Amino acid sequence: MTAAVETIEGILLVDVETETVLGAGTELPPVERPPVGLPRVVATAASGSTVVAVIDRRPPLAVSHDGGRTWRESGGGLPAGFAVDVADDDPDRILFAARNHLYVSTDGGTFWHRLEVELPDIFGLAWLD
Repeated sequence: MTAAVETIEGILLVDVETETVLGAGTELPPVERPPVGLPRVVATAASGSTVVAVIDRRPPLAVSHDGGRTWRESGGGLPAGFAVDVADDDPDRILFAARNHLYVSTDGGTFWHRLEVELPDIFGLAWLD
């Protein structure tokens, strides 16, 4: 699983499984964000009905598994967030960016794992595979 991460120093490619930086990337893939009136970032799954919103509170995420009809808080213990992405082919796989660390969930946002790699300040991210 590879992620493209937009940082203050440019795009970096990160192997999420081995928790290593693979090198420089060229650009984030285009991502269509749903139009919402929220002050933060929202990501949706291409398949299924998972919607994840980065919100300005603790915990920093709101997750819906029914297209936004109902929401639950997620990410207790996570720091403030700057970006989030849901894998197109697996709505349970979510990538979350704090200031300089990545967190991954493989169960729809219930449990989170912080990657050991420390990155420059993060502005955006996207799953590549």
